[in-house]
Amino acid sequence: MSENESANNAQKILEIKHFSKSYLKNKRAVDDLSLDVFAGDIYGFIGQNGAGKTTTLRAVTGVMEFSEGDICILGKSVKTNPIFCKSVTAYIPDNPDLYEFLTGTQYLNYIADIFCVCENDRKERIEKYADMFRITADLGALIGSYSHGMKQKLAVIAALIHAPKLFVLDEPFVGLDPEAAYNLKQVFRELCAQGAAIFFSTHVLDVAEKLCNKIAIIKSGKLVASGDIDTVRGDESLEEVFMEVLRNNEG
Repeated sequence: MSENESANNAQKILEIKHFSKSYLKNKRAVDDLSLDVFAGDIYGFIGQNGAGKTTTLRAVTGVMEFSEGDICILGKSVKTNPIFCKSVTAYIPDNPDLYEFLTGTQYLNYIADIFCVCENDRKERIEKYADMFRITADLGALIGSYSHGMKQKLAVIAALIHAPKLFVLDEPFVGLDPEAAYNLKQVFRELCAQGAAIFFSTHVLDVAEKLCNKIAIIKSGKLVASGDIDTVRGDESLEEVFMEVLRNNEG
């Protein structure tokens, strides 16, 4: 498998091992999911609404507790080493909840304080990404006055401020204008070139096909396809493969 081949020359950033999660006794939201994400991977996680994508991302980032299976980041379990795992991970949910009574600058400095980012690094990163996403002029305004797209951009900058090794995002391109979406893709590539990894869910199959080197498809809580995108896709488009998976994996 491509993941095993990657292990020979890249650090394993994320390891999901037989992860399961049930909200109801008779129904598993995620059922025995295992996959590996290595340094340099842009790993797309696709599936229908309710397939288990967000549940998985929330477990990876320590937002949601679980008892079945394990999830490790840089070899450490999110169960037993949650502080370390969160210190090297950034998470952007599908609808970021920001402190609307703070200004953009106050919020970014608050996040930088949490991660103990030094003054020089935080200043450099805030300037770089605020300019890139064109919100420098708005950082002095209250977040409550921001549009949805501006809040999404601020959440991205906050996630980048501590230079995470693992960047986890739930539908990251929703609400972003075309330029911001393009810049976020460039940030993904930059992070991966520096040895980080990206793990994100998306409904936009064209984006996943063009951006990702690896893909996982989840249906009704079960992983039904995963690995190098060219292997998963074969001679078909990702959209065709996805639709075929939905038709052929009933139940």
